[in-house]
Amino acid sequence: MSMTAADPTASVASPSSAQPAIRVYNTLSKTKEPFLPLRAPRVGMYLCGPTVYAESHIGHMVGPVIFDTIKRYLTYSGYEVTWVVNITDVDDKLIGKSKERGIPMSQIAVEMTADYLANLRELGVNQIDHLPRATDHMPQIIAFIGSLESKGFAYAIDGDVFFDVTKDPGYGQLSNRSVEDQQGEGGGAAAKKRNPGDFALWKSARPGEPFWDSPWGEGRPGWHIECSAMSHEILGETFDIHGGGLDLMFPHHENERAQSTCCHGAPMVKYWMHNGLMRAGEKGKVGGKSDRENAAAEAASVEEQASGKISRSKGAGGLADLIRSQTGERIRFFLLRTQYRSTIVYNEETLAEAGTSLEAFYRYFDRFAEITGDSFYDLSAATRRADGGFDPAGDALLTEIHAIREKFLAAMDDDFNTGAAISVLFDALRTLNRHIDANQLAAGADAKSPAVESLVKATSVIAELSRVLGLFAKPPATSGGDEADAELLDSVVHLLINLRKEARERKDYATGDAIRDRLADLGVALLDKKEGTSWERKS
Repeated sequence: MSMTAADPTASVASPSSAQPAIRVYNTLSKTKEPFLPLRAPRVGMYLCGPTVYAESHIGHMVGPVIFDTIKRYLTYSGYEVTWVVNITDVDDKLIGKSKERGIPMSQIAVEMTADYLANLRELGVNQIDHLPRATDHMPQIIAFIGSLESKGFAYAIDGDVFFDVTKDPGYGQLSNRSVEDQQGEGGGAAAKKRNPGDFALWKSARPGEPFWDSPWGEGRPGWHIECSAMSHEILGETFDIHGGGLDLMFPHHENERAQSTCCHGAPMVKYWMHNGLMRAGEKGKVGGKSDRENAAAEAASVEEQASGKISRSKGAGGLADLIRSQTGERIRFFLLRTQYRSTIVYNEETLAEAGTSLEAFYRYFDRFAEITGDSFYDLSAATRRADGGFDPAGDALLTEIHAIREKFLAAMDDDFNTGAAISVLFDALRTLNRHIDANQLAAGADAKSPAVESLVKATSVIAELSRVLGLFAKPPATSGGDEADAELLDSVVHLLINLRKEARERKDYATGDAIRDRLADLGVALLDKKEGTSWERKS
């Protein structure tokens, strides 16, 4: 439907001085728009969650990590965000899995929801406010369908109810599809529909399938109506942000938008935000081709991106093993290293490269602790943007860090560009290490010296910014084993480092090189620095 003067998304006050000029790419308008919430400072945000019929894979984590970060940044910027992620626990796939395993659909849904939530927790996704399940909202879903039918937007035939796409003049605007491109469900229901593009709101029960009573007989809801009913119940008729992957733009989001707009006579959402998908197979440096990746994302059609996305058919399986081997923070870092609308190229090499980059931060945190005696993870840092500003007062390091903070905020203000923001954090890391080297800071440095005081202040700014991304909130988990194994490995490697040092001191370079090379063969890289030798895993 076209916008009118009465459109609640069109009449919004300009942002206050306390709220920054954030811009958001709106899939509906195909442009970046100023972020002006409907009822600032409150923000309503909805993300399409999983159909819980099988274990989560890494592709399922893309949207949650991105929108968890978006909520963190909006909250940091002074907004009060309510974030909803739905759980689809009744669906053809769930019914099929129930028959395959010979257990109730509800049992599968509970098991797979637990798996999904455990994976979110490991990746630091902890900002979700509501996780509504479709089966808990049947009264709202049935009432929603009844309203559409009474207003002439839906029709019932033999226990099925369909939405009539010809009654919505705005249908197709989100996905930019013509009437000829529209296709609805096939199968036996296709013969009942008035138009090929009509889609099911309610499906009559088949023998042996779960069902609920309704005015149209026993049955269950269609997929699209669930999100419309649950988002309306929690966020209202019109809310600020609706997120999801590009593969959901059509038909799911197009149908959601049609249902809600027609039912309420008002736009469902002000900003439609779609993240790029994860593609398997290609090699390439993660985050190293941001300009080309962004250009490709702008030019590629939804179908082109969706066709190569990660799926179980391409070998993606349960995520728990990957988390154990790589750690949740590495995976989160990997997912944030590209701008969220870009395609994420995933394979072992790209994930390993991200992990290697992350180690540079861990090494700095160790170095900081040696110099100051303080843990990076215990640093006090601003949790609100308005509280984080500071006057460098002519201090060279703080002047650089102040400029870096401004670049970070500018990147995030520009459609939540986490890829650019992480690049800025690497700039900060280089700046901090240069400061340490230039001032020859090492263990036992005077904590009250200007160089150390500047270092602590500058590092607290890095803590402030990284926590906005959901990174470095606690010491890193160790991949590839439990804590005891990790401590043993560290002790063994340091023993070999000392043996290598002794060999080099007596000019036995062959033995020293042999220790280094054999450790490299075992996946351990030695890092020689002025202050000593450290090590890291090679993936």
